[in-house]
Amino acid sequence: MQLKKASILIVDDDSDVLTAVRLLLKTQAAEVVTEKNPENIPALIKTYNFDIILLDMNFKSAVHTGNEGLFWLNKIKSIKMDACVIMITAYGDIGLAVRALKEGASDFIVKPWHNEKLIETVKETLLKKEKKGTATSSKETGTSSDLVGDSEAMASVFHKIRKIAPTDANILILGENGTGKDLIAKAIHESSLRANKPFVKVDVGALTDNLFESELFGHKKGAFTDAREDRAGRFEAAEGGTIFLDEIGNISLQQQAKLLSVLQNRQVIRLGSNTPIPIDIRLICATNTPLHELANENRFRKDLIYRINTVEIMVPPLRNRDGDLEQLANFFLNKYCEKYSKPSLSFSENALNKLNSYPFPGNVRELQYTIERAVIMADDSLINDDGLVFSALESAPAYTEEVQSDTKLSSLEKNTILRVIEKHQGNITRAAKELGLTRTALYRRLSKYDI
Repeated sequence: MQLKKASILIVDDDSDVLTAVRLLLKTQAAEVVTEKNPENIPALIKTYNFDIILLDMNFKSAVHTGNEGLFWLNKIKSIKMDACVIMITAYGDIGLAVRALKEGASDFIVKPWHNEKLIETVKETLLKKEKKGTATSSKETGTSSDLVGDSEAMASVFHKIRKIAPTDANILILGENGTGKDLIAKAIHESSLRANKPFVKVDVGALTDNLFESELFGHKKGAFTDAREDRAGRFEAAEGGTIFLDEIGNISLQQQAKLLSVLQNRQVIRLGSNTPIPIDIRLICATNTPLHELANENRFRKDLIYRINTVEIMVPPLRNRDGDLEQLANFFLNKYCEKYSKPSLSFSENALNKLNSYPFPGNVRELQYTIERAVIMADDSLINDDGLVFSALESAPAYTEEVQSDTKLSSLEKNTILRVIEKHQGNITRAAKELGLTRTALYRRLSKYDI
């Protein structure tokens, strides 16, 4: 959460302190409430949803414990366990403030304070609260810690995860590239009764017909030229757990027939063998192909759709996740600051405006890579708007007159592929990664356009 959106309560029996802190924070925060009498704290925190409470350690009140701050800290925590409390203490009471930290305070500031230090302490406490809230939300919803969001659209997804995870129902996850379908699949597994068993992911869209059976169902020694030993397939590897078939919409009709047989019979037969092997798996599939396109029987078997689609989850694109963008941006900011051993970074207001005004056609994945680049290139503690560079791939059509003049989707795709391959000097692996495709999928497109 940004300080400008925060609601803050300041409790101190010194009017001068209240005035000074209120004047300092009123232009920084959304709401600043001051209170002289600590006896009013319970009523205030039951009435308002404060993000931060600044609490003095000593009061001239009816409470005479010698450490009134600790008394009121514990009172606050008894009413609202997750309340973030910053203690205000004199230099001589630092030992008492340290004790307050042990009893649940988030931080403390020492009188007299430097304004910049006070603001920084509040910001850091808000950031810690956000990270803790993300972790708690992940645990409650059964989501991966990388699955972040409080929007109404994501609340619907989390609700479905809670409902379907404990069952063995087959799940079909739909959504655009970059929306986090793999994280949803993992979250379902982690919240299921199979959580302590394997989670096996297979990018089936990248498997050729020759590899499909061997990779999924296994093979016996000598079944084909390179089969030098018996090998279990991915279905056997997922025994008792979950198998996640990504890019299911890209497999051929022949592959679909083989997969359907395995799902109906709940057994696999390794290549080169006639012996069926029973399997106990939970199936989750994902595709970026719209369901109405999958329903075309020239492309996908309807009987297989029904088999894999007991329940479907539609993952919303980032543009439809109102309010999630800044939370995600800060999540990735913290993640990459830690990864690259960078000091604590934050976004300027101009940077946040730039993020909020960009449509992110590449969804959360594009946002993630944008923030990672910004962290790597940052020279100071503030990331400004010029430090945010969006993907040339996603914005390429806006920069090229040739592309703008040609509105055919196939031409747009072909021109984009050519541009990215040229950018990477013919390196197919790097080009495929930037395009969000597997090498096999990119080769298919190269063949399709005679490139």
